[in-house]
Amino acid sequence: MKKTLLLTSLMLLTPVVTFAQFGEISTYMTNISVFINSRLVPLVFAIAFLVFIWGVFKYFILGGGESDKREEGRQLMLYAIIGFVLMVSIWGIVNILSQGLGFRQQDLQDIPNVPGVRGNVQGVQQNP
Repeated sequence: MKKTLLLTSLMLLTPVVTFAQFGEISTYMTNISVFINSRLVPLVFAIAFLVFIWGVFKYFILGGGESDKREEGRQLMLYAIIGFVLMVSIWGIVNILSQGLGFRQQDLQDIPNVPGVRGNVQGVQQNP
Protein backbone atom coordinates (compact mmCIF):
# COMPACT_ATOMS: atom_id res chain seq x y z
CA MET A 1 0.00 0.00 0.00
CA LYS A 2 2.80 2.40 0.91
CA LYS A 3 4.70 1.57 -2.28
CA THR A 4 1.63 2.30 -4.39
CA LEU A 5 1.05 5.61 -2.64
CA LEU A 6 4.71 6.58 -3.05
CA LEU A 7 4.77 5.67 -6.74
CA THR A 8 1.53 7.55 -7.38
CA SER A 9 2.88 10.64 -5.62
CA LEU A 10 6.09 10.51 -7.63
CA MET A 11 4.18 10.14 -10.90
CA LEU A 12 2.00 13.13 -10.04
CA LEU A 13 4.96 15.27 -9.01
CA THR A 14 7.12 14.46 -12.05
CA PRO A 15 5.46 17.11 -14.28
CA VAL A 16 5.85 19.69 -11.51
CA VAL A 17 9.58 19.09 -11.32
CA THR A 18 9.88 19.08 -15.11
CA PHE A 19 8.00 22.34 -15.53
CA ALA A 20 10.04 23.90 -12.74
CA GLN A 21 13.05 23.46 -15.02
CA PHE A 22 11.54 24.46 -18.35
CA GLY A 23 8.55 26.73 -17.86
CA GLU A 24 5.84 28.10 -15.67
CA ILE A 25 3.77 25.80 -13.56
CA SER A 26 0.72 28.04 -14.00
CA THR A 27 0.54 26.97 -17.65
CA TYR A 28 0.61 23.34 -16.58
CA MET A 29 -2.11 23.89 -13.97
CA THR A 30 -4.23 25.80 -16.48
CA ASN A 31 -3.95 22.91 -18.94
CA ILE A 32 -5.02 20.43 -16.25
CA SER A 33 -7.98 22.64 -15.31
CA VAL A 34 -9.05 23.02 -18.94
CA PHE A 35 -8.81 19.24 -19.43
CA ILE A 36 -10.96 18.58 -16.37
CA ASN A 37 -13.59 21.14 -17.39
CA SER A 38 -13.73 20.37 -21.09
CA ARG A 39 -13.28 16.59 -21.10
CA LEU A 40 -13.69 15.02 -17.67
CA VAL A 41 -16.82 16.83 -16.42
CA PRO A 42 -18.85 16.11 -19.59
CA LEU A 43 -17.64 12.50 -19.48
CA VAL A 44 -18.86 12.06 -15.89
CA PHE A 45 -22.23 13.63 -16.80
CA ALA A 46 -22.50 11.28 -19.79
CA ILE A 47 -21.70 8.24 -17.65
CA ALA A 48 -24.33 9.27 -15.09
CA PHE A 49 -26.87 9.70 -17.89
CA LEU A 50 -26.05 6.26 -19.31
CA VAL A 51 -26.41 4.69 -15.85
CA PHE A 52 -29.82 6.34 -15.53
CA ILE A 53 -30.91 5.07 -18.97
CA TRP A 54 -29.66 1.56 -18.11
CA GLY A 55 -31.65 1.70 -14.86
CA VAL A 56 -34.79 2.71 -16.75
CA PHE A 57 -34.21 -0.15 -19.20
CA LYS A 58 -33.73 -2.65 -16.37
CA TYR A 59 -36.77 -1.38 -14.49
CA PHE A 60 -39.27 -1.26 -17.34
CA ILE A 61 -38.03 -3.71 -20.00
CA LEU A 62 -35.95 -6.41 -18.31
CA GLY A 63 -37.76 -6.35 -14.99
CA GLY A 64 -41.27 -6.68 -16.32
CA GLY A 65 -42.18 -9.58 -14.04
CA GLU A 66 -39.10 -9.99 -11.86
CA SER A 67 -38.96 -7.89 -8.74
CA ASP A 68 -35.17 -8.37 -8.38
CA LYS A 69 -34.42 -6.73 -11.72
CA ARG A 70 -36.93 -3.97 -11.02
CA GLU A 71 -35.18 -3.27 -7.71
CA GLU A 72 -31.75 -3.18 -9.42
CA GLY A 73 -33.10 -0.78 -12.04
CA ARG A 74 -34.62 1.44 -9.38
CA GLN A 75 -31.33 1.54 -7.47
CA LEU A 76 -29.40 2.49 -10.62
CA MET A 77 -31.84 5.30 -11.39
CA LEU A 78 -31.59 6.54 -7.81
CA TYR A 79 -27.77 6.54 -7.87
CA ALA A 80 -27.72 8.38 -11.20
CA ILE A 81 -30.11 11.05 -9.92
CA ILE A 82 -28.04 11.48 -6.75
CA GLY A 83 -24.93 11.82 -8.94
CA PHE A 84 -26.60 14.49 -11.08
CA VAL A 85 -27.71 16.44 -8.02
CA LEU A 86 -24.22 16.29 -6.47
CA MET A 87 -22.46 17.36 -9.66
CA VAL A 88 -24.81 20.26 -10.35
CA SER A 89 -24.69 21.34 -6.68
CA ILE A 90 -20.89 21.42 -6.59
CA TRP A 91 -20.88 23.26 -9.93
CA GLY A 92 -23.28 25.86 -8.54
CA ILE A 93 -21.37 26.27 -5.28
CA VAL A 94 -18.12 26.92 -7.15
CA ASN A 95 -19.83 29.54 -9.33
CA ILE A 96 -21.53 31.21 -6.35
CA LEU A 97 -18.24 31.40 -4.44
CA SER A 98 -16.35 32.77 -7.43
CA GLN A 99 -18.95 35.47 -8.08
CA GLY A 100 -19.36 36.23 -4.38
CA LEU A 101 -15.65 36.86 -4.02
CA GLY A 102 -15.81 39.39 -6.86
CA PHE A 103 -14.16 37.45 -9.65
CA ARG A 104 -15.31 38.14 -13.19
CA GLN A 105 -15.82 35.43 -15.78
CA GLN A 106 -12.83 36.73 -17.75
CA ASP A 107 -10.63 36.14 -14.70
CA LEU A 108 -11.98 32.62 -14.16
CA GLN A 109 -11.99 30.98 -17.56
CA ASP A 110 -11.27 27.57 -16.03
CA ILE A 111 -14.38 27.36 -13.84
CA PRO A 112 -17.18 25.34 -15.45
CA ASN A 113 -20.14 27.33 -16.66
CA VAL A 114 -23.28 26.72 -18.62
CA PRO A 115 -22.39 26.32 -22.29
CA GLY A 116 -23.52 29.21 -24.43
CA VAL A 117 -22.43 31.77 -26.94
CA ARG A 118 -19.59 33.92 -25.68
CA GLY A 119 -18.88 37.13 -27.54
CA ASN A 120 -19.20 37.48 -31.27
CA VAL A 121 -19.29 34.20 -33.19
CA GLN A 122 -18.00 34.28 -36.76
CA GLY A 123 -20.79 34.77 -39.25
CA VAL A 124 -23.40 35.64 -36.60
CA GLN A 125 -24.67 39.19 -36.39
CA GLN A 126 -25.36 40.55 -32.93
CA ASN A 127 -28.04 43.17 -32.32
CA PRO A 128 -26.80 46.43 -30.75
